[in-house]
Amino acid sequence: MAGPSLTWVPDILGKPFEQLTLPLGVDGEHGPLVATLVRSIPHPLLTLFAPLRDVDVLYVHGWSDYFFQRDLARFWTARGARFYALDLRRYGRSLREGQTPGYVDSLEDYDVDIAAALAAMGHVTEPAGQASPAEPDMRRGRKLVLVGHSTGGLTLTLWAARHPGRAHAIVLNSPWLELQLGTLGRQALAPLVDMRARLDPRGTQPAVDFGYYTRAQDEIGTLPHDERRAVWRPDRGFPTAPGWLSAVMEGHRRIAAGVDVGCPALVLLSAGSTTPLSWRESMTATDSVLVVDDIARASTRIGALVTIARVDGAIHDVFLSRPAPRAIAYDALDRWTRAYVVPDGIVPRRGDSALVDSRVKL
Repeated sequence: MAGPSLTWVPDILGKPFEQLTLPLGVDGEHGPLVATLVRSIPHPLLTLFAPLRDVDVLYVHGWSDYFFQRDLARFWTARGARFYALDLRRYGRSLREGQTPGYVDSLEDYDVDIAAALAAMGHVTEPAGQASPAEPDMRRGRKLVLVGHSTGGLTLTLWAARHPGRAHAIVLNSPWLELQLGTLGRQALAPLVDMRARLDPRGTQPAVDFGYYTRAQDEIGTLPHDERRAVWRPDRGFPTAPGWLSAVMEGHRRIAAGVDVGCPALVLLSAGSTTPLSWRESMTATDSVLVVDDIARASTRIGALVTIARVDGAIHDVFLSRPAPRAIAYDALDRWTRAYVVPDGIVPRRGDSALVDSRVKL
C-alpha cells in the first residue's frame, strides 16, 4: 500500500477543517484510487484538562454520502478529542471523474482505506518507540473511537471484529446491519444477487431510492446546499450494482452469524420506521431507510457490551434530525461517552447512568 501524502490543505467545510488525500496503492477502472481524510484538531492548550484529551475519533459515512456534519465534529473536539472523518474510495472528496460512485467488490476492501487513515492519524502497528511519519507528535496509547453511520456502521463493525484490540469504543448511528427485507428475505434473495454479482458485478439494478429521505432532510433543513451535493449526495442516491449489493449482504450474513467488536458499542436508532413507498410527513420523524426493529435485534450480535438508544422523533441519521430529538441523541452520546470513553481515573459524575435507556422519549 502506498503511503499517504503528507500535505494537509484547507477543507471545503472551512476552518478548522483540513483534508489529506490518501493514495491507496490500488488501481480502479479509471486510474489509482484514493481516500480522503478530514480533520479538526482542538488547540492543545484548550485540551489540557479536557475529558477526551487522549482520544482520536474516526468517522465513516454511509452509502451515497460524504462527511459534512460540522456539529458532530464539534461534539468531540469540545471534549478534547481529535476528530477525523474518512471519505472512502469513490465517495465525496475521493470520487474521481469516470468512477462508479460508491462501488466496492467487498467491504473488506475498505481495510486499505482505513489503514491509510489510521497511519495518517498516528495509529500504526509499529514497534513501540517508532514514530509515525505522518503525525510525529502523536504517541502510542491514544484511544481510538470509531463512529459509523449506516453502511459505514456496518463497515466499521466488521473491521473492528477483524482487528480486535484496535478500537477502544465504537458508536454506530443507524448502522445497516440487516437488509430491509429481514433475515428470511435476505436469505431468499442472496443466491440471485450472488449469481448476478459473479456474471455482471457492475450491472444495473432497479432504483429503490425515491428521494423521500432527502426530502425529509430538506424539510428539516440539515443538508448542505452547494454544487457538490448533486454529485456526492444525489437526492435519489447512487445507482446500485449487483457486486456492491452482494458485498453488503455478505456483511449482513456475518452480522447475523455473530461478531465481536471487542469493545463497548453504542447503537443509536430512531424509535420507529416508515416504509418509503410514498411520501409521508412521518418521514421527518422516523427512519425511512432501515427497519429499525431489525437493526436493534441485529445489534445484539455485534459484541458483549452493547448499548441501544432508541430516540423518538429521530430520522435515519439521528444527528440530522429536528433539534429536539437531535439534542436527545447528543445527550445519550455524551452520557455513554463519559461512562465508557473517558480516560482511566476520570469517573462519571455521581448519579450519571453508565447505560442509556433502551428508548429515549421526547
